[in-house]
Formats: sequence, C-alpha cells, structure tokens
Amino acid sequence: MSTGPSSVLEAEHREIVGSFESFVRRELVPLAADLPETGELPPADLRSYVRRRSARLGFYAADHPEELGGAGMPFTAVVLLHHAAGRSGCPLAPYALAGSDGPSPLLRQGTPEQIERYLVPLVRGEATRCLALTEPNAGSDAFRLSSTATRQADGSWVLKGRKTFVSNAGHADFALVIAEAKDSGSGGPTAFVVGMDHPRLRIGQRYDGMSGEELFELVLDDVELPGDAVVGGEAGIGTALAHGIDSLSRGRLVVAAMCDGIAEYALRLGVEYARERRAFGERIGAYQHVQEHLVTSRAETEAAKLLTLACARLVDEGVEAPENAALAKLTSSETAVRVVDRALRVHGATGWVRGHPLEFLYRYVRMMTIIEGTSEIQKVIVARAMGLG
Repeated sequence: MSTGPSSVLEAEHREIVGSFESFVRRELVPLAADLPETGELPPADLRSYVRRRSARLGFYAADHPEELGGAGMPFTAVVLLHHAAGRSGCPLAPYALAGSDGPSPLLRQGTPEQIERYLVPLVRGEATRCLALTEPNAGSDAFRLSSTATRQADGSWVLKGRKTFVSNAGHADFALVIAEAKDSGSGGPTAFVVGMDHPRLRIGQRYDGMSGEELFELVLDDVELPGDAVVGGEAGIGTALAHGIDSLSRGRLVVAAMCDGIAEYALRLGVEYARERRAFGERIGAYQHVQEHLVTSRAETEAAKLLTLACARLVDEGVEAPENAALAKLTSSETAVRVVDRALRVHGATGWVRGHPLEFLYRYVRMMTIIEGTSEIQKVIVARAMGLG
C-alpha cells in the first residue's frame, strides 16, 4: 500500500520538489547521521551551513525574486518544499527552508535601502532575523502592545518594552520589533529593524521548549533608532498590523505544509512497522485496531494536504484571506498530532524509547499547534469569517 503523496501533489512542481528531495538525501541525511539521537536542535554552525548551502541551490527563500538571490518560485512550490522537508524524516531538512529566521512578507514592505541592506542577506542565507512581537501580557492577542516607540524632535525613535517567546534571538543578526508608535502625526503598531548588537537591546530570560527549541525574552531599554529604522519608511508607520497579518497567513500555510509532511512520515513509519512486527502469530497490520489507526491517519493526512495546497494556490492567485490559512493550519497541525500519536500506539514501547523518531516527533509536533497562533486562535479567526464573532 502506498503512503506517498496523492497524485495531485505529485503532478505539481514535481521537478522542483524532486531536486530538493535529492539534495536532502545526498547532502543532509549524511550530515544528520552524526547528530545525537536525543532529537535536540542541531548546532548553530551546522544550521547556518545548511541554510547557506540551500540558498545557493535556490531552495531556501525560493519565492523571492532572482535578483535578490531567490528562485522566483510561486508560493505553491514553497509550500510543497516544506511538505517534502517534513516527510523526509531528516532533522536538518527544515533548516534548508526559510522559517522564523529568514525573509518574510513583512520585510518585503521595506524601502529599497532596507531591501538591499537586510532582505538580500536573508534571502541568500547570509544573515538571520527574529520577530519580536509577543509580549508577556499579550500572547495570542499579539497586537495588544505595551511596547512603545516614541518619536523624538530630530525624527529618531526610542523603543521601550519587553518581548517574550522570541525564537532565534540567540543567533539572529537583527530583530523585527513591533511596537506602538507614539507620534504627533500618526501612530499604531509599527515594525522597526533593530540590530541584535544594539547596546540597549539585551536578551533576558531563556526558555527551552520540550523538543529542544530555544526561545528568548528581549528587553528594549530605551533603544535609540534613526528614523529610517521603520520598515517601509514614513509610509510604514502604523501599518504593522496589516502587514503582520499577511506575514502570519503565509507563515501558517508553511507550518501546515510541514505538519502535512510530518504526518506522512509518521504514517509511513507506522505502516512499515505494522507490516514487519508479529504478535500472536500474525503481522500486527492484520489486526483491525491497527488498521483503524493507520487507515484513519491516511484519510486525514490526504485531506489536510489537499486543503493546504488549495490555500497555497489561492495565494498565488492573489487571494490571501486569513481564514484560509487559519483553517489549513488548524487542520494540518491537529491532524499531525493525531497521526503521530496513532503511529506511536502502533509501535508501542518501541516508539516511546528516547532516540526513536516517533519519540521526538511526539514532543515536537505538539509545538505546531501553538506557533503562529494556537489552534484556539485559528478557530476564532475562522468563526469570525463565518460571521459568528
């Protein structure tokens, strides 16, 4: 029985996806063989090498223009690449594609000078960023900001506040900081570019996620910035909410695609084990309860993959409705959690032991229902789109 992608997924951007899968098998799998079996994050220097190598091959920020170092691919192709990374089972594959450390639609709103200074190095894998949005008293309600940016008489800005759960802050070259602009002429949520080496920006508390992720607190202690630090220049003041929603929507589809791939990988592990493992004189795949776990997982995984692909196609057609991304992210992340859980049930104690891929995935995939907005927040977005809120 096949557990590969549906024929619909195989037919679209097949050559691009095939080239990426070949790169993963040829270069990343051998590198991953030397990683410890704990499932913790790969070393920062190895992640950096994978990012730069992938960028040189055109995969890392594939949907960005070629003149910036990208490959000019449609967003659908990017989604399928993330799907392929998830289903590869290679722990280095996700780092070969831009995530929270790479370019974002938010930075695409930058001025020509900002694009040249910040976006180009990101696309080429030569720099990384972090997004400082979440605050201690505002998690899911991310744009209820207490961090402030006050404009000075000379046109400069002073940022004050505290951000939390900032991923990649320990290795980023600069941060995109969202703060409430205080200005006599205009205001509202505004994005600023802040170098991580700024003397008034410091890393506070560090948090370690249960699957090894590093998250940080950032403290803005009267961070002085020039006027051109606003993403988009003068036109960018007060626009971070609209641009941030655009960024979050694409980010949610990328997470959905990765979850689809993880679910497919976990299902493959479950099917292979059910074919080989024997109990009471039979392969366990012959038992109805095991079949129930695996067949239900396949049905849910295929449905989630097709929903994600449909939403990605709409993005390429110019339709970036937030509820579409929310529905895909909700469906795919929750599906991945269930599929990994069922695959672990099929394996029993074998899959529970530290060092087994399912043991790590069981811890890792739960994060996917939280990042880029919790499942509950995705439901709120969809409900409002249905006229229920």
